[in-house]
Order: sequence, then structure tokens, then C-alpha cells
Amino acid sequence: RPAFAQAQAVAAGINLAREWGNRPGNHATPTLLAGAAQALAGKKSPVRCEVLGPKEVAKLGMGAFQAVARGSEEALRFIVLEYRGGPKSQPPVALIGKGITFDSGGISLKPAADMDEMKFDMSGAASVLGVFRALSDLKPKVNVVGLIPACENLPDGRAVKPGDVVTSMSGQTIEILNTDAEGRLVLCDALTYARRFKPRAMVDIATLTGACVIALGGVRSGMFSTDDALAGALEQAGNTSGDLCWRMPLDDDYAEGLKTNFADMANVAGRAAGAVTAAKFLQKFVGDTPWAHLDIAGTAWLSGKAKGSTGRPVGLLLQYLLDQQVPAEQPAGKARKKVR
Repeated sequence: RPAFAQAQAVAAGINLAREWGNRPGNHATPTLLAGAAQALAGKKSPVRCEVLGPKEVAKLGMGAFQAVARGSEEALRFIVLEYRGGPKSQPPVALIGKGITFDSGGISLKPAADMDEMKFDMSGAASVLGVFRALSDLKPKVNVVGLIPACENLPDGRAVKPGDVVTSMSGQTIEILNTDAEGRLVLCDALTYARRFKPRAMVDIATLTGACVIALGGVRSGMFSTDDALAGALEQAGNTSGDLCWRMPLDDDYAEGLKTNFADMANVAGRAAGAVTAAKFLQKFVGDTPWAHLDIAGTAWLSGKAKGSTGRPVGLLLQYLLDQQVPAEQPAGKARKKVR
């Protein structure tokens, strides 16, 4: 029966992620996505939800997130989900899902062909919703925080421009050389916010780069991590669940291309190793917290006759969280080996 209950919960979570991934942009605005998160936090639910709007985000100093949202009439939303199933002493795992509900590329406009598929660019956010749906059913003994920076990336007279410099919540400045590299901009502020919870680990999930699709296709998600134990746990969870990932490199030399004369960093490097340089950008915002980045650009949806959301990586993430359950009488965390 426990295995059946877990299978039911995983299926429900995957279906919720697929539903939101498949929704067209006009039926999956940031406000509607926030409503879906709030619906998970009913009176009898162990999930709690808080939604921050433009004023709260501005007060927090999330300049990178705000920059992406400027071109849209749809107001941004920053969604905070919490599930507390473990002891109070147990630091939470933070899941951060990219929530670009439609991505036109902004001023760096995408080609018209297949732009309809950019409704899938909030698949990371959808997977976080799916995980919390499953957590509410299974009630595992683990603490989890879910963060979703949600907005549209559209061009208009107020939109961020190539060459603009913005200040992130961390205080680091970013020269935006390509407005279509927007996912990392919303994620970097969310990663900074996540550190407020003093998490035992942070995992961000994003349809981030076409380069990852070229590298791994649609079989395995790209996984980048600063922490060997976290990387191993995610890989094992993928193998157990059948929702596979593959660890990619994070050598410091890859960050050279992010250097610029006009800010602390640029938001893009050159063509080479695009998935890695995107991960190196995000790494600048995680501090010493064990962190992993899942690039699901190749696995979140299918094209062609089978076009549609897959619901990945809900299975991987949920299995990882179930594996992290710690009895109340045991220490919540263990020493982890860092990648230098």
C-alpha cells in the first residue's frame, strides 16, 4: 500500500505539472499561476503559500527579476510555498522553479517558428507545483520551500534592452547582453531569496538553454552541482524514479566568458558550452549553500506529433525529497564534500 500511495501521489503531481505546462500563455499568466499555488494551500493542507507582488519585489531589491517583467502588462508574482513535515530543527530543501509563463525573447526576439512552444518555459515552476501537490498527499518527514519567480518576457517600450545594467537582490550588477537569456535573471534573485531560509540544499529547475538540448537531447536532464553528496543523491533519485539526469561540469574556467567591462558579470557568454556558462552565472548567487541546477530544456516537453508537457522532473525531485527524510531524533544534516 505505501508503494501504491506513492505512485498515486507522483502521478497526481506529474499530471498537475503537465496541465500547467500545457496551458497556453493566456491561460497561465503569473496571476493564474499564483492562484494555482494558493489552491494547494487549503485549510486542511500541510502546504502554506504566500504571493508577493511588484511592490514587495521592488522592496526586496530584485532588480534582475523586475527587469525581465518590465515589458509585459501582466504583473509579476513571486510565489513562496512551504511544506513543514520534518522537525523544526531540520533545515529545509529549497526548490526554485523558473516561471516564465511566456517567453518571446523580449527585445532579443525569438524567431516566429515554434514560438508557441515558449508557453512551456514555465515548466520548472510547474514541476514545483507538482512536487508540492504530491507532498500534500504523502506528508513525508521533510521540510521543503518552493519559490517561483513568475512573469512574462515580452517586448514593448518599457522592456529591458541589450546593454542595460541592473542590480540583483544580491547587490551584484549584471549587464544584460541578450534579453532572451532571461531565465537566469529571474532565478538569480530567487536563489538569493532562498538563502534566507538557511536551506540544507537548493535545487533550481529551469528550461534554461538550447545548448543542453543539443548536449543531452530529451533523455536526461542536465544536472550541475557544487556539492558531490547532493549531486549523488539527485542522480540516485533519478535512477530510482526513472526520471534521469546527467551531471555536467562546472569548472571555473567556463565563467571567463561572463566577464564584462560594465558590470560584475554579463548574463551570457559565447556560443560554446552555453548550458555550462548559464550554470556558472547562477552559481554566483548561491554562496556556500549546497546547490544543484537542473536544466530541463530537453526533457520538460515533447515536440512533433506527441507535442506536450512531460511533467518532468517531478518524479526525480519527489524521490530525492523522500530520500531526505530524517527521523526527529537524528541530526538533520551531514557534512558534505565540496567541489573545489
